[in-house]
Amino acid sequence: MPTLDIPLQLSPIFKPKIWGRRDLSPLFPDPPAGFGAESLIGEAWLTDDASRFLTGPPAGLTLVEAVAKFGPELCGRAWIEPRFPILAKYIYTSDWLSVQVHPDDNYTRSHDPGSPGKCEMWYIVRAGRGAKILLGTKAGVTKGDLRSAFERGTSRDLLQGFRPRVGEAFFIPPGTVHALGPGLILFEAEQNSDLTYRLDDYGRRGLYGSPRPLHLSKGLDVVRLDLPRNRALPRLQWRESYGTRRLVVACRHFAVEELLIRKKAGFQSLPERVEILSVLEGEGRVETSAGWMAFRTGETWLIPPATGPYRLVPGEKARFLKAYVPDLNRDFRQLFTRRGRVSRQRAKLVFE
Repeated sequence: MPTLDIPLQLSPIFKPKIWGRRDLSPLFPDPPAGFGAESLIGEAWLTDDASRFLTGPPAGLTLVEAVAKFGPELCGRAWIEPRFPILAKYIYTSDWLSVQVHPDDNYTRSHDPGSPGKCEMWYIVRAGRGAKILLGTKAGVTKGDLRSAFERGTSRDLLQGFRPRVGEAFFIPPGTVHALGPGLILFEAEQNSDLTYRLDDYGRRGLYGSPRPLHLSKGLDVVRLDLPRNRALPRLQWRESYGTRRLVVACRHFAVEELLIRKKAGFQSLPERVEILSVLEGEGRVETSAGWMAFRTGETWLIPPATGPYRLVPGEKARFLKAYVPDLNRDFRQLFTRRGRVSRQRAKLVFE
């Protein structure tokens, strides 16, 4: 079996949504293959099971096929799940998404076996005028209030509304009631699960003309009214020889960093994990001892554990979002200690 010792490019899978957009620039300026000019695309899944490798030994395989074939050689020796460890995607909105909630692992084991729970984060790429996010309930709202509002299609009145800013990060643990409004482009990293309990779709019809189903019983089971609104997280970044490194958010399921690279930057893969690099801005080269490959805005690259040293060389500057499953102690507790950062800042970015 060939060794996975170079970065691997992966193609996205585009998903039509009633609340999506026709224009996916600047990340994907060309219309996705197979969709008409009038198609509304709401999501670009970067690590979908059907995403196909474009380079390296797994070229032509889908991600689910490559995981089955290469296992820990692709996903890292700490990998224990049968699926790729993280689902990463971009979301484009022109209308409200449904009010929804996600379960945790414990709930899915007894009520939706075969799927993990869903913990997620958002990083705001673009926010138009009037863009809004709903996150958590207003003070004093009960589950009875929510049920009545869900049945009437008026639950947005009971939720906390926020105006997101470009570069802002949100952490959404299971049990958090939430909804995304129009005018947004955001990056989402999450447990590799598409398990969503839709609570309120405002009485509208789906892509095929029928109302989309609600999941009130399960959804109200898992709603937690006590959870904090994890928004306006600290912007914690460090200067590096290549530019800046920002810790966006981390938990045991995923960590996301933002890398701004102004000159050649050297990195090292780790045997425990695979890393996802999404090119948010710019173009350049990714170099290893085996040679180099060009990257550009919108592309997704996986860094397998055996890659070893590699370099990112920007044309002028390049911005990446990097996602991976962390070792919280090694990756962040020790980092904060070395950098002299106070524990209060860490607690607002690293969720246990």
